[in-house]
Amino acid sequence: MTTNSSSNAGPSHKTVEAGVTTVIGLFGALVVYGSVKAGTGWGAEGPRAGFFPFYIGLFIVGSSLVNLWNLFREDEGNLFAEWIQLRQVLSVVIPTTIYVAAMPFIGLYVASFIFIAWFMRWLGKYNWPTVLAVSIGMPLVTYFLFERYFLVPLPKGPIENLIGL
Repeated sequence: MTTNSSSNAGPSHKTVEAGVTTVIGLFGALVVYGSVKAGTGWGAEGPRAGFFPFYIGLFIVGSSLVNLWNLFREDEGNLFAEWIQLRQVLSVVIPTTIYVAAMPFIGLYVASFIFIAWFMRWLGKYNWPTVLAVSIGMPLVTYFLFERYFLVPLPKGPIENLIGL
């Protein structure tokens, strides 16, 4: 990591690129591993289930190794982002990840209510009447538009099932 000054502290471009390249390479290795378990050879009916994914995984791993090799040949990179900027990004990414992860368990409508209310109050600093109107209104509009008008069932949780949606 480089620090240009105390106000510009944060990870370097090179550090972030190495981390992303490593994660992508590990994904490629996982694809190769899974493909070997599924079979990478040629059977009587043609290629086995892991034949094509195996070579795609090898390509991903090889590309990641080339990227890492090129990365370490370069001089230390510039600042990727300041820590305060990364904190702002994570203040959106983390609640969004929780929203998506909670949806199968608590349902789309309750998760959306909480998600919208949280963002409007925490990041937007809206007053409570506005927060409640939008965070209740949007799931209702979504329900009537998709479930009633288009007849598309959306994920429901225990509360929606309890009230018979």
